[in-house]
Amino acid sequence: MTSTGAVTQSVRPALQARLEHSRRITDELFGLVHPDALYERPIPERHRLVFYLGHLEAFDWNLIARDTEARSSFHPEFDRLFAFGIDPTDGGLPTDQSADWPREEAVRQYNARTRAELDRLIDKTDDSTLLNVAIEHRLMHAETLTYLLHQLPLGKKVARNSPPPTATAVSDPQMITIPAGTATLGQRSRDGAFGWDNEFEAVVVQVPEFRADVFPITNVDFLEFILAGGYTDRSLWSPEDWIWKEAAGLSHPISWRQHWNQWRLRTMFAEIPLPHTWPAYVSHAEASAYARWVGKTLPTEAQWHRMAYGTAQGNERAYPWGSSEPAPEFGNFDFARWDPTPIAAHPRGESAFGIADLLGNGWEWTSTPFAPLPGFHAFSFYPGYSANFFDGKHFVLKGGSSSTAACMLRRSFRNWFQPYYPYLYAKFRCVES
Repeated sequence: MTSTGAVTQSVRPALQARLEHSRRITDELFGLVHPDALYERPIPERHRLVFYLGHLEAFDWNLIARDTEARSSFHPEFDRLFAFGIDPTDGGLPTDQSADWPREEAVRQYNARTRAELDRLIDKTDDSTLLNVAIEHRLMHAETLTYLLHQLPLGKKVARNSPPPTATAVSDPQMITIPAGTATLGQRSRDGAFGWDNEFEAVVVQVPEFRADVFPITNVDFLEFILAGGYTDRSLWSPEDWIWKEAAGLSHPISWRQHWNQWRLRTMFAEIPLPHTWPAYVSHAEASAYARWVGKTLPTEAQWHRMAYGTAQGNERAYPWGSSEPAPEFGNFDFARWDPTPIAAHPRGESAFGIADLLGNGWEWTSTPFAPLPGFHAFSFYPGYSANFFDGKHFVLKGGSSSTAACMLRRSFRNWFQPYYPYLYAKFRCVES
């Protein structure tokens, strides 16, 4: 297990404050759900929303209470029922009915008591890794909840306002040459910072020169692919991707709608004319087909690191823009907005090479299958967190979305997902040798 050391009296208040902050975020998200919609299943492959209401507290209890002292659970049935979510990999769909789940009042009572018990036990937690895991796990699920709620019918949500995006023009697609250099993937355990098991141990990769898109692919870029017959040209899709697309009946991104001759986009709280300068959110399979259409590829994880964090001088930055901590002027992240911004809205967030919109506004697909870094060791208390997905069927994503917490914008953080899941806030850009 990667450890960040004992929880000292100086560190504990900060961790407790972060845990409280993460709880407020998820509580506010559940506040968007109309009471009669809690038992809905907005995405067929996922649990009903009521599962996530109980899962966050059950996960914390199973993680922290078990570590602090031998306690008999006050509700072992709920501890088990809400223990684990679903990763949709095999095409199978859950078949449970809403009546199979406990009533909302019982779940909320369980949550309240669990939080009260945990707040007393945290003083006895002697490893800050566990508290960091609880905090970041909850924040990951806050993002999951956001895109789940995005698919919930508009009439079943309590609308919230989002700051209006700044209008920004984007010129014709541009590419920049990224000189050969090194990219450091992951982090070193001796540095003492928290990281998930798949972030260790760091490895330095030599990256040959390549050319990269300055901006992510926009909605209007992707619309050209659609109008050119991209979804009907079998040569642009791998055999497996084509089978999935045909079975799903997919002919455009999942949140796009066509009304007569106008394309529209379903945002969190409305349906609007397709914003041309927003990034296109698509699955890995769709992004790969587009890349073949333009004669390019998706970047590898190492190429993405090189264009995002590298410099001409050879050193690497903590963030694309430098060493300053994430702030609103650098990108669209940390729950600042419900929807994307134009891809050129944050010029201060550009990398040393001038690559834009790297952190926030949508995760970015890479062509790299999710696999362990050299020296990987699974968390002893959560052995399947990463290892269960080292199967060649998941791909690394980098960057972050508008609903990605600032703490997970660190350079070493690695997200991953399977290629046939179109609901993620995931954008992409292309590269060529």
